[in-house]
Amino acid sequence: MAPVPLVHIIRSGLEESVHWGDVIVVDAAGTVVAVAGSPDRAVFARSCMKPLQAAVSLSFAPLDFTDQEVAVMCASHNAEPVHVAAVRSLLERAGVNEEALQCPSVRPWDEAAAQHAPGPRTINSDCSGKHAGMLAACAAQGWPQESYRAGEHPLQEAILATVREVTGLDSLRVGVDGCGVPVHGMSLSSMATIYARLTTPSQWSALEPWVGRASQAMRAEPYLVAGRNRTDTAVMATAPGVIAKGGAEGLMCAAINAGNLGVAVKISDGASRAAGPAMVHALMLLGVLDAGALAGLAPFARPPVLGGGQPVGEMVPDFSFHAA
Repeated sequence: MAPVPLVHIIRSGLEESVHWGDVIVVDAAGTVVAVAGSPDRAVFARSCMKPLQAAVSLSFAPLDFTDQEVAVMCASHNAEPVHVAAVRSLLERAGVNEEALQCPSVRPWDEAAAQHAPGPRTINSDCSGKHAGMLAACAAQGWPQESYRAGEHPLQEAILATVREVTGLDSLRVGVDGCGVPVHGMSLSSMATIYARLTTPSQWSALEPWVGRASQAMRAEPYLVAGRNRTDTAVMATAPGVIAKGGAEGLMCAAINAGNLGVAVKISDGASRAAGPAMVHALMLLGVLDAGALAGLAPFARPPVLGGGQPVGEMVPDFSFHAA
């Protein structure tokens, strides 16, 4: 099946462009229950894999981490002060120096935070919490810290084995993510399956307590998972029974406790601006968001299109599900 039109860009009454893509809903058994587009779309998991990566790191570093510290392990954060403080707290608890972080050195995503930041730093990377969690696992196990990003490192091998276990896939395409750690390629339905199974940690065998811990922390501290003006934070704050996580290249996934469902959205052209509205629309179609919740999520459900700094249109998600 081909991608379908998901989000329409309306400027001054004219449809200026359309973002096409695929949306998949599966249950915890991995069965596709609803689809718009193709469940077989091949994707790299990108930052949507962070809850699983955090769970594996936690399993090797059984320290008494706070909800904020665990949530930031799962995060693609704005590098607002609260995020940077959580990463530093995590590193301190693990006995790891900030200089050990090997994620890219960047300015904060959040413009207000960037105005007060001294310049590009590794801790500002949206992935610094994930990397800090990985370093905590290395410190606890006595593994080399300087090579923690390498595919042959024991931690990355354990993550790959866990991805295979939870998806049931014998082989995966493994590439390099934007932050330098391995990234795993699979079908969009497999991505949705991972998220459906975040709602049923018992399916993760020995990793069960750590999957539950990562999921619980994301629900408890949604602001730490992303931050100001971010769809994943807004969705989780509005719908406590949902875990939402965005990734690069127009990927976004969600776990829905009610019904043990996983949702995966992929925008074909990689535009992240369309992934949020498509996910909010999918959650509406699934009955997860009522009218009040949708009203509260309006800036993310139908973001304004600006002209001269003023709204002159909006992004309009418009698609329906059909049975697989």
